[in-house]
Amino acid sequence: MTIESYPGHPYPLGATWDGEGVNFALFSENATAVELCLFNSSDDDEEFAKIKMTERTHQIWHAYLPGIKPGQLYGYRVHGPYEPQNGQRFNPNKLLLDPYAKAISRTIEWHDSLFGYELGHPDEDLSFSETDSARYIPKSVVVDPRFNWENDKRPDIPYHRTIIYETHVKGFTKLHPDIPEEIRGTYAAIGHPVTINYLKELGITAIELMPVHHFINDRHLVEKGLSNYWGYNTIGYFAPDVRYSSSGTHGEQVVEFKEMVKALHKAGIEVILDVVYNHTAEGNHMGPTLSFRGIDNAAYYRLTEDKRFYMDYTGTGNTLNANLPNVLRLIMDSLRYWILEMHVDGFRFDLASTLARELHEVDRLSAFFDIIHQDPVISQVKLIAEPWDVGEGGYQVGEFPAGWAEWNGKYRDCIRDYWRGADSMLAEFAERFTGSSDLYKDDYRSPTASINFITAHDGFTLNDLVSYNEKHNMANGEDNNDGDSHNRSWNCGEEGPTDKKEVLELRAKQKRNFLTTLFLSQGVPMLVAGDELSRTQQGNNNAYCQDNEISWLNWQEADQDLLKFTKRLIKFAKSHPVFNRRGWFKGKPIKGITIKDIAWFLPEGREMSEENWNHDFAKSLAVYLNGRGLHAKGPKGEQVIDDNFYVIFNAHYEPLKYKLPPKKYGDSWTKVIDTAENIIDNKGEEFKSGTTVEVAARSVVVLLQPKDTQS
Repeated sequence: MTIESYPGHPYPLGATWDGEGVNFALFSENATAVELCLFNSSDDDEEFAKIKMTERTHQIWHAYLPGIKPGQLYGYRVHGPYEPQNGQRFNPNKLLLDPYAKAISRTIEWHDSLFGYELGHPDEDLSFSETDSARYIPKSVVVDPRFNWENDKRPDIPYHRTIIYETHVKGFTKLHPDIPEEIRGTYAAIGHPVTINYLKELGITAIELMPVHHFINDRHLVEKGLSNYWGYNTIGYFAPDVRYSSSGTHGEQVVEFKEMVKALHKAGIEVILDVVYNHTAEGNHMGPTLSFRGIDNAAYYRLTEDKRFYMDYTGTGNTLNANLPNVLRLIMDSLRYWILEMHVDGFRFDLASTLARELHEVDRLSAFFDIIHQDPVISQVKLIAEPWDVGEGGYQVGEFPAGWAEWNGKYRDCIRDYWRGADSMLAEFAERFTGSSDLYKDDYRSPTASINFITAHDGFTLNDLVSYNEKHNMANGEDNNDGDSHNRSWNCGEEGPTDKKEVLELRAKQKRNFLTTLFLSQGVPMLVAGDELSRTQQGNNNAYCQDNEISWLNWQEADQDLLKFTKRLIKFAKSHPVFNRRGWFKGKPIKGITIKDIAWFLPEGREMSEENWNHDFAKSLAVYLNGRGLHAKGPKGEQVIDDNFYVIFNAHYEPLKYKLPPKKYGDSWTKVIDTAENIIDNKGEEFKSGTTVEVAARSVVVLLQPKDTQS
């Protein structure tokens, strides 16, 4: 079939519909020829039209096709040398996805033809496959960018008021009985009133979605009847994954995603995406040729000195080369697209250190950071780093530049150790509880640089953290590779499910201890979906391939008592600025007041000395938080003050008696939280200064002195 073709333009990259036709633009530095292929069906094994792209500007091949409309399916065949030993892997027998595709029509159907070499050949990847792959690979889709956002605005919630809820589009809604069955597991279900009402009642302010960029199910998993459920295997950085669409596959998934964002924004909830720019789904030198590898292997990936193999800082077989201008442009264009066109509010960068590597070492002055810092769009949204990768010389927690928040793995480990009774210094617990100044303060960052979490998707759930000592990775047979393989868990006396009342009561209390510590700590709390419901993965701490009831939230068996406690806890924490500080504690007397903004106490009622901080056997401490020591102003410039608090942590296996501090710290105190008694109440038991409070074994007690009674 003959299709009229005009020269077109090199920008923007991808397929751009202007109402009259479509401009196609593809970067390839080393290609000798590029063919644009049009298809009628996603399952077609042959294109109905093939257009040779003759125009090339600054290494970008481009053409304009009048009359082409949204919904059109397309792909590329790219010609060039097939010399794996020199880093070149061009093979025009392989239909390729557009790296800038805004939608992808379906998932991959695994077949040997998807590989650029002949599987089983003695020369392995040095051999050349002449089998066409068009039938088995999904097609890129031309989309209509028009959408009625109805004056949608970003909630723009400041970090110190943010509570993040990490969840999975499918897992959160798949089993929800009150969501229409036909949309469960999709973007529409996340944007459904049932979901939004739940999130609002819970009190979260931002939903962090695990990867929704179009991803690939690994062949070895598919052959086992499993799938890459988590989605950290991206192949399309602009395309919302088609699996989470209830409305269609030819661009409808884009509209459905936008509808979800609009609904969440109307409820005042931000949308943060977990993004994977560090590697692609094409794997190592023995992986398939799906997109980047066939478009220009050497211009996208970090290759070893001999060029045949890939540098792997991700544990997945390859690493995108963010040092190259075209790769940086791809990442920045993708981020801007999701902000400007899809209206998302921020990103959590998987293995973010990989993006900052120069030759080998991570460089905090790398081009990646420079470009983001100066970008007027990207720099204004929430940027959260997973601040490590699997290579040597990588970042550690606390080493990202200003403007970034980080998953604080040291917070996770310290708080887990404290509550399971492991030997750990009280000094570190104090650092983590007060925002980890040892990690962030010297870089002119605030406590909100710390994303505090007890659990994440890649490890035990909160319920399993207090129910298992050992990993029980059913079905996949693979160990955890997430840096949390030691778990730091404690089963409270019995492994797994039990009917023993005393074990169940201790587990319930430990869950309340973890949650209370999390939401009262300085920094940004992150709650994993289902932890407030006592969700279990049956001891599986690496459920990345479990797209089933192991991973999905079981709403029918939700722990209603823990849910009620969590809602009240979040409401309590949000209502008190003393737990949401914008600046660091100074540890000095406040002007006009002889009392410090923070002070730490021993059970006998005296302040802790330097010697006390270094004990690794001490399992309890108390902290005084001065509500007049916030050093912050409200929206109209008014001085922000709060109630005073006295928080007692007892990780000891026996109850302890705590003598309250002298009268100058507060004449009268009211118990507002007691995790042993499952209490969150502003009208609890009252105590006078200098009297004794008994704190149950393994529990938290919070006492309050109202600001209107302070002298």
